[in-house]
Amino acid sequence: MPTEKFTFPGHAGHDLAARLDLPDGPHLATALFAHCFTCGKDIAAARRISARLAALGIAVLRFDFTGLGHSDGDFENTSFTSNVRDLENAAEALRDRGYPPALLIGHSLGGAAVIKAASHLSGIQAVVTIGAPADPSHVIENFADALPGITSEGAADVCLGGRPFRIGADFVEDVQFTQLDEALKSLNAALLVLHAPRDQIVSIDNAATLFMGAKHPKSFITLDDSDHLISRASDAEYVAEVIATWAAKYVNLAPPAPPPGAPEGIVRVSEADPRGFLQDIQSGPKHHTVADEPLAYGGTNKGMSPYGFLSAGLGACTSMTIRMYARRKGWPLEHVRVEVSHDKVHAQDAETGAKNRIDTFRREIHLTGNLDAGQRQRLLEVADRCPVHRTLESSSQIETVLAG
Repeated sequence: MPTEKFTFPGHAGHDLAARLDLPDGPHLATALFAHCFTCGKDIAAARRISARLAALGIAVLRFDFTGLGHSDGDFENTSFTSNVRDLENAAEALRDRGYPPALLIGHSLGGAAVIKAASHLSGIQAVVTIGAPADPSHVIENFADALPGITSEGAADVCLGGRPFRIGADFVEDVQFTQLDEALKSLNAALLVLHAPRDQIVSIDNAATLFMGAKHPKSFITLDDSDHLISRASDAEYVAEVIATWAAKYVNLAPPAPPPGAPEGIVRVSEADPRGFLQDIQSGPKHHTVADEPLAYGGTNKGMSPYGFLSAGLGACTSMTIRMYARRKGWPLEHVRVEVSHDKVHAQDAETGAKNRIDTFRREIHLTGNLDAGQRQRLLEVADRCPVHRTLESSSQIETVLAG
């Protein structure tokens, strides 16, 4: 996954650090990610969700708000309103680079910020909140003990997540007087609310308030036993896949034309997890799936093995070829089912020293319909004319080059 690092000016002119995670294959849409309160663009949840979305064709910009992470400025002088303005500047920076955002994603307080910012940004078609509060002032609960000092002194040092931060009185006053009701009512985009029922930081009733306050189209999906920070990798992957699937209904995807000389485009395979064998497979602009190995061979069993895809190709091609022939002849074929078994195990054959042997695919074809014996026999013969069958049966040449 290629990543571009750059800076752009924040609300007060300070340089804000940003990372743009780009797809390896076709670029279908662009998302802007707002991190949680006092977190940063490199928090595990933001990093993992962005990586998975990029693998699914959605570029993601994540950045550090003013005074956080690698961004310049003093956090003490920021507020919820300044965060919203930082988001607006981030969207402008994306447009300047040729990646206008269509999707806003906000985690925790960042979720409240993207709701507030959406009405000020053009071209936003979908908004996603993850564990977001319905009232920005909810964040004050994280440092309630320090409120008297902040009020009397104008600022105070607090410890959040084991790290020191200086909170200013302007921030407290800003979140206390900021409401999302009007922003939700005027949200001119689809809304997806993601929240965990066991969230100990922002309770689930916040999700209900956000959902009820917005107009349709809107959706709510539970994150079950996930924690507030989406700290488990499996939860972050689930969030990303849900967002990509849901957004496809609302975000205007503009896939590029297939490259010259590739009638069906290029199939791109990218490693999704270097610790295992999970692979992202992108075929053309809209088709995504995953390949993996079984648990017994060190995989996570989230997709078919390479040999499984090989058998699937043979089975699908066989069924399609039979259907095309029966349709052309006008025969009463109601349904086709093809069962394919292959006598190899990919993980075993991938081991060093494995012996080459003749592959055997067993193909069992089930035909339903008022077909006579002659028609059934003819369709069985047609199955052998399937292009994948012919490719596997004949010798193939594979040309391999190392990309520069």
